[in-house]
Amino acid sequence: MIFLRKSYLKLYICCIELFFKSVENMRTYTNVFDLGDLKTALSEAFEIKKDRYKYESLGKHKTCLLIFFNNSLRTRLSTQKAARNLGMDVIVLDVNQGAWKLETERGVVMDGDKSEHLLEAIPVMASYCDIIGVRSFARFENREDDYTEKILNQFIQYSGKPVFSMEAATGHPLQAFADLITIEEYKRKERPKVVLTWAPHPRALPQAVPNSFADFMNEADVDFVITHPHGYELDPKFVRGAKVEYDQLKAFEGADFIYAKNWACPGVTNPDDYGKILSKDMSWTVDTAHMALTNNAFFMHCLPVRRNMIVTDDVIESPTSLVIPEAANREISATVVLKRMLEAL
Repeated sequence: MIFLRKSYLKLYICCIELFFKSVENMRTYTNVFDLGDLKTALSEAFEIKKDRYKYESLGKHKTCLLIFFNNSLRTRLSTQKAARNLGMDVIVLDVNQGAWKLETERGVVMDGDKSEHLLEAIPVMASYCDIIGVRSFARFENREDDYTEKILNQFIQYSGKPVFSMEAATGHPLQAFADLITIEEYKRKERPKVVLTWAPHPRALPQAVPNSFADFMNEADVDFVITHPHGYELDPKFVRGAKVEYDQLKAFEGADFIYAKNWACPGVTNPDDYGKILSKDMSWTVDTAHMALTNNAFFMHCLPVRRNMIVTDDVIESPTSLVIPEAANREISATVVLKRMLEAL
């Protein structure tokens, strides 16, 4: 029995050592656990916010390659700014504009409109840079491909360089880290109630933002609640121990932060519904009546936002709307991540 206890203790210590080693040598950034201790990460974020160029010498003669398979505004601008804060050169590649069309599947006879395979393109791109950021949305064609992060993981596997997600099929960790920074800045009490609410949208949207928001909130010191209609259950690996409330109005009661976001069906209860729009119920739109149930809550959204579907004009324009400070903090979250990756080179 004593021998077993010692063995378990050694295993535990080994796991802890490996955890901190992985944090100190950040080679990938795809989820909350890559950041390690959140208090330390937040402290680093606020240090950088006071002096964005404090670590400018870190990136001298280093190149950051940002690869976009999808459109971007905040991610593109904030990540370029973050890299330059750290003294890096930046190359931006829009895969769908000006580059060869890329094949992503193995075993395909390439007799169509795709001229280059990702397995050749990745090591070529990697030869021109030191760190790679990848943005690639869910395709909603195959749930397994999306939830195994097929494209992002090919870059991690074949590039030989540190890789960070600028939003992938199932996660948006740069956004979620910026959200956490914003909540930490504006919270009025030590453990605020934070509500993630589904809201209607005319198109099928990925679960990346709500997944990562849940990922971060579950590890933060907050009272976290998720509310959505039946059929929109997020993947259990992101929900973890969070409270799920199907009555939106009940969920809003006493909330300190409301985070609104649409997502298409994640296909948890019925895989055949993956990526489908199951509801456009406008009663889920966040308006003044909803916000009146809260503890004068702050409103949050990652942007871009469909006004008067996700949220009404008066709520998003109110003094408690944090959508602009939240977007500004994207520069800070990206700077922290890139700083850590540069330190690990």
